[in-house]
Amino acid sequence: MFDIQKGLENLRKHIKVAPEKPGVYRMIDAGGTVLYVGKAKNIKKRIVAYSHLNKLPRRLQQMVAQIERMEFIVVENEARALLVENELIKRYSPRYNILLKDDKTFPHLMINMEAEFPRLSKYRGTRKDKNKYFGPFASVAAVNEALDILQKVFLLRSCRDNVFKNRQRPCLMYQIKRCSAPCVGKISAADYKELVKKAIDFLEGKNTEIQKELSEQMEEASRRQDFETALVLRDRIRALSTIQARQNVEYSKLMSADVIGIAEEKGLFGIEIFFIRSGQNCGNAVYFPSQTEGAGSKEVLEAFLGEFYNNHEPGKEIIVGEEPENTDFWQQALKTKVICPKSGNKYKLAQFAEQNARDAIRRKMALEASVKTNLEAFRERFGLAHMPKRIEVYDNSHNQGSYAIGAMIVATPDGFDKKNYRTFNIKYTDNTHDDFAMMREVLRRRFDKMTPENKPDVILLDGGRGQLNAVYEALKDYDLTDIAIIGISKGPDRNAGKEFYHMKDKESFELEYRSPLAFYLQNLRDEAHRFAIGTHRKKRAKSMYKSSLDEIEGIGSRRKADLLRHFGSARDVAEADVADLQKVEGISKKTAEKIYNYFHN
Repeated sequence: MFDIQKGLENLRKHIKVAPEKPGVYRMIDAGGTVLYVGKAKNIKKRIVAYSHLNKLPRRLQQMVAQIERMEFIVVENEARALLVENELIKRYSPRYNILLKDDKTFPHLMINMEAEFPRLSKYRGTRKDKNKYFGPFASVAAVNEALDILQKVFLLRSCRDNVFKNRQRPCLMYQIKRCSAPCVGKISAADYKELVKKAIDFLEGKNTEIQKELSEQMEEASRRQDFETALVLRDRIRALSTIQARQNVEYSKLMSADVIGIAEEKGLFGIEIFFIRSGQNCGNAVYFPSQTEGAGSKEVLEAFLGEFYNNHEPGKEIIVGEEPENTDFWQQALKTKVICPKSGNKYKLAQFAEQNARDAIRRKMALEASVKTNLEAFRERFGLAHMPKRIEVYDNSHNQGSYAIGAMIVATPDGFDKKNYRTFNIKYTDNTHDDFAMMREVLRRRFDKMTPENKPDVILLDGGRGQLNAVYEALKDYDLTDIAIIGISKGPDRNAGKEFYHMKDKESFELEYRSPLAFYLQNLRDEAHRFAIGTHRKKRAKSMYKSSLDEIEGIGSRRKADLLRHFGSARDVAEADVADLQKVEGISKKTAEKIYNYFHN
């Protein structure tokens, strides 16, 4: 039991020596574990608040009771404090910090401005160069849709640089009127730059001017009886109109804004964020912060702002339905405007985001209730000691022993935990024709790296009694206490829903046909199979392209290196024609024909 008076006494000792400057503070227990990491414009003033126990939620009262010592880091400004706080939270994952599981990057559209003929493409990652970026888009589907329309309207190239440099005739994109073919001189550099400028103007919200200009050009082409050009311009205008028709009046005056709504039901917080760029909704994402017991919505919102914008660039405005405690701090730290509107369109948007957050919470709770019902039925039907919190499902995939891999997926009461999926390249070639041997190798390698934190409650295997016995034999030197190992084999005529389940020292059995539990376990097995097959195919495809040049007679290591240096990849070598191949130093016409024939036989 913790002594709250002793913890309070330790806190007050540190208040006396705390700096009155911006920075980050750490609260540490007697065992050296970091309990909490916080930031402040004035460290001393901030930690004084923890001494008023009657104003703290129970969660933070428990934290104060455990304080043994504190550490301080003084920084130059609020932005630096925010950065250091996030670095320390990620390093220590403190028990009393509200945590956001956010390792997702959002896609953007990018125009590479340093190229003579800039390319329009999708992009994920850090923005450090002079290129133009537009977004974020909340999903790949959203960015693909935008890219499709922009190609129709502005005819910018989307091909990679090495393909662009080596083309001798226009590609399919030119034929279907989605590229102006600068690669073969179908458009001048000056005219292409004008298209780039118009695309940037459009992405920055100036699309009405562009539509007017295109309409004038279409009318002029019609007067000249250049009907082919007029039809192309008409299609470009229609594509622009499609975008404008989707614009919501509430978004139309917002050039760059993130709209954030927060809601709470039964102790679960949900945060919905909408990305508005150039008057268009670029999609939304929902987050469910963890370790929020006893926290209020303002505290959860501030934790979200700090962690989310450590990895993502904010819009020019952040519109929130709940005003943070210290708006000035956030505006200085994030270098953007943070507003909590009380009326008007922005208020409606904030309310809309909040309602979406509430709906997302309800969906999550309904889904979790369904999963927990299945897990409880699983526990009862299979005689488990407790409801499983971590289920690992294993499957193998190979092609007559080639490109053999083992795959592991993880399921929890929250659903599939894709961050903990793993693949195992089968190291011992003698095992690749024996499914039992492959599974033994995979399980041994998995158990060699098992820790108390990632110990499974259940292991599901795609296989019958023989596979089960092989696994127990492979794992006889490991501690299998509290781990249930279950084999799943196909039913009669491989009928889904009539699988047999196998456990050690028990008779094999079936589940009730089409029962919720049967569907749940089928879903787990199918996800493992999907993951294994997908990984195997990627490995096979990569291996094919990697080794293809080695198999061409007369192509040694030097010529292979020259080809890869010129084209960038084996895939591009395979797509090149004879004339393109001859441009590589040391590749004669005869050799080029040999390479071309190899890939096109």
